[in-house]
Amino acid sequence: MNIHSFFYVTQLPKGIHLWRCTTISDLMINEQIRDREVRLIGENGEQLGVMSSREAMKLAQEAELDLVKIAPTAKPPVCKIIDYGKFKYEQTRRDKEAKKKQKTVELKEVRLSPNIEANDLNTKMTNARKFISKGNKVKITLRFRGREMAHMNQSRHILDDFAKALEDIAVVEKPSKLEGRSISMVLTEKR
Repeated sequence: MNIHSFFYVTQLPKGIHLWRCTTISDLMINEQIRDREVRLIGENGEQLGVMSSREAMKLAQEAELDLVKIAPTAKPPVCKIIDYGKFKYEQTRRDKEAKKKQKTVELKEVRLSPNIEANDLNTKMTNARKFISKGNKVKITLRFRGREMAHMNQSRHILDDFAKALEDIAVVEKPSKLEGRSISMVLTEKR
């Protein structure tokens, strides 16, 4: 049998002791199950019906396995007779497998200035094209400093040209928007 909790005693006034249990796992197992009645599922997945938790515990001990509460909110709670260590191992393996298949999309940023030269703009477009082809989103930020703030609206065409140059592989997810001292927009891969 697996024991997955620690017991400790706290001293209360007048010499009364109180046993407390801190659980390591999120599921209740074996002696932690204190419900009067439980619905039991056998080790092969067969329904064994509703019975007291003591009877269920006895059946689990006879099979030399653990009694695990798998659905605590059900009426009555559902318990299953399984090998808890093997169950946790399978669960972590499934979680790792799901994480491998999950694709994370990063947000890359390309910063521009209002008086950017054509060659520099082409270099930034090449970088953005690489990011988008790898499946990432790209945030294009046009930053203004000092007196450039007076000519914000005249510089908005830079972002439009940038989006037009990448329209073969990208679409505008968020259109250009003024945020403090900068205008930014987000491009994402074309589906």
